[in-house]
Amino acid sequence: MRWIDTHCHLDAPEFDADRPAVRAAAQSAGVAHCVIPAVETSNFDTVRALAHAGGDSYCLGIHPLCSPRSSPDDLQALETHLHTHQGDPRLVAVGEIGLDYFVPELTKSPLLEQQEQVYRAQLKLARRFELPVVLHVRRSADRVLKHLRELGQGGPAWSGIAHAFNGSAVQAHEFIKLGFKLGFGGAVTFERALQLRHLAQTLPLESIVMETDAPDIPPHWLYAAQQDRQSGAAQGRNAPGELPRIAAVMAQLRGMSAEDFAQATTHNACQALPKLKALLT
Repeated sequence: MRWIDTHCHLDAPEFDADRPAVRAAAQSAGVAHCVIPAVETSNFDTVRALAHAGGDSYCLGIHPLCSPRSSPDDLQALETHLHTHQGDPRLVAVGEIGLDYFVPELTKSPLLEQQEQVYRAQLKLARRFELPVVLHVRRSADRVLKHLRELGQGGPAWSGIAHAFNGSAVQAHEFIKLGFKLGFGGAVTFERALQLRHLAQTLPLESIVMETDAPDIPPHWLYAAQQDRQSGAAQGRNAPGELPRIAAVMAQLRGMSAEDFAQATTHNACQALPKLKALLT
């Protein structure tokens, strides 16, 4: 079986001590490819270097949580990098971009307007450079969709991934209609995630891709609740090597074999991020 981790922050400091071993362990587990998204201009060079060193791919973008400290110079730097590296087969998308309404400060002026302006500017760059987008959609699905519809009018269909999707069935189908795949990861392993698990069971198979968001969003077997942490329990570190086990939960929810699910989600990832196909051959 061959898996693609469509969203993995291998550049995160949590992996500084053993990054090559983490990637090697994922490879041994069957994770053939990782997509490494940037979050701000300071890590553009890092994610590109990691992708080339590990045979993986990368995205360039400014994360909404980084938008408060971004400036027009950062958007110019993104444009410059996209132009300079547009011929790089490992540059597969603009991302991670989007909107975050979970953090209270980002829902109030002026940071609310700031993150929406940064998001729209990056969508325009994705259109200009004909790249898919990898979307951050945390309590913001309707607004993320609104801007996609406005900026997509009269042009080609969008492509890309709504990462760590956790919205409603209606919102899921709206993303699918616009051309997006939906990313599922460790959150689906929690039995109490009833709505998410229902989506995992009922959404069209062709709309689903797998991800870890490592080192974030650990599956239930790595998660330590706050009470446990206060008692001294360590929070487990999520890593790309967890993907096959997370995906096995998804496959079981759908009543599929892991082999068939791996084949389907790999195909879906290559549809969402078309440059992947050549990298996997």
